[in-house]
Amino acid sequence: MDTIVAVATSAGRSAIGVIRLSGPQSLVILRRLLAQESFIPAPRYASLKQIFRESGEPLDSALITYFEAPHSFTGEDMAEISCHGSPVVLRNVLDLTLRFGARLAEAGEFSLRACKHGKMNLSQAEAIRDLIAAQTDAAATHAARQLNGELSSALQPVKDKLISVIVKLESALEFVEDDLPELDVARTRNQLQEIAELFDGMARTYAAGRMLREGLKVTLVGRPNVGKSSLFNRLLGLDRAIVTDIAGTTRDTITHDLSLQGVPVSLTDTAGIRSAGDKIEEFGVERTQRAMVEADMLVVVVDGSTELHAEDHSVLKAARSGRHVVAINKSDLDQVPGPMNGLPHVPNAIHVSALTGAGLEELTTAILEPFGAVDSESVGLLITDSRHYDLLRRSQSSLDDSVIAFGLKRSEELVLVGLHNALLYLGEITGETTADEILGQIFSTFCIGK
Repeated sequence: MDTIVAVATSAGRSAIGVIRLSGPQSLVILRRLLAQESFIPAPRYASLKQIFRESGEPLDSALITYFEAPHSFTGEDMAEISCHGSPVVLRNVLDLTLRFGARLAEAGEFSLRACKHGKMNLSQAEAIRDLIAAQTDAAATHAARQLNGELSSALQPVKDKLISVIVKLESALEFVEDDLPELDVARTRNQLQEIAELFDGMARTYAAGRMLREGLKVTLVGRPNVGKSSLFNRLLGLDRAIVTDIAGTTRDTITHDLSLQGVPVSLTDTAGIRSAGDKIEEFGVERTQRAMVEADMLVVVVDGSTELHAEDHSVLKAARSGRHVVAINKSDLDQVPGPMNGLPHVPNAIHVSALTGAGLEELTTAILEPFGAVDSESVGLLITDSRHYDLLRRSQSSLDDSVIAFGLKRSEELVLVGLHNALLYLGEITGETTADEILGQIFSTFCIGK
């Protein structure tokens, strides 16, 4: 197998930059970098060494750590070179390793080798990617739990139950003269239904899991001058959008990322929806309409100090077909909220004040509620990856086919087809039965150096 190399730290200048080597020639290349052909490193101990150019000139001082197979991340001989984080230094060291026989690692190739050598399963490797990409504390916590094998541990009892049923039916198939007793038939049917319910329960967590991993697109919409930009700034906790008393101040969409109760949210402020007064405002309204289509959740902002306008009704009508919540803004004013009589059929209307911050907690809860709980410490396992969700649903579908065939007293061969397919799909989640081409596609989404 080739020896691969990559810079494992982010691009740009830093105090330290790490270069990783993995493969059978790691120690040979390391010795050439140090110009010490007889160098025998103590495994897993860092030592300060000088790296030399091919001309013999010193290139850098670096901390060198050698990991002997199989006691390494990849299960192969590995070396980590922690040198100064100048892009020039890193490039020169990397070029030297390539000249000494290494090749550049592909995206995720270190993690792929770790999977192939049994150092982790596929779902744990995917958790590394998710941990690196985590945008909130909750997402990082959940990814760390999956890295520690939470998903694999949850799947194993289900697989064991499925295998026990398969063994029972395979035995009945082997000894055809012995039909399953009626009691065993009922018990087996119940076991299959229980397993199908377990699949369904895990798959149902995907809406909340996806939100935790990928975040939500939340868009503030409404007619001009209802306080969308003020509410936008209040939710962000900074003055990101320009706020004036002049209607139509916001001419374009403004997007900023934030965390709401541990969920990554891409929040968008939009131009007020009305008949455009000029070409620029017309473009702004078009972008608002596009942002409404792309949003996971719309927050329709209305002015609580005045009666509803025709434009308010127009926005409410447009939002009705999707997920939305109505924020009645300016609740801090002394006037009786005007829209109360105009919103008799809106159960999710919430009074807020962009000025004082009143009602923002209730608004945040209403935004997140349709997507399920995401507090990773209280809800337990969440399915966060679309690949895992798809495979769980495939397993469930195959199992449902077997339950139907079993209920119709079809032959064991037909029942077993669905059970074996379900087991195969479960194995794909952890990488036990995943084809090399699919593995390549999965790891291509990883960082270089991981």
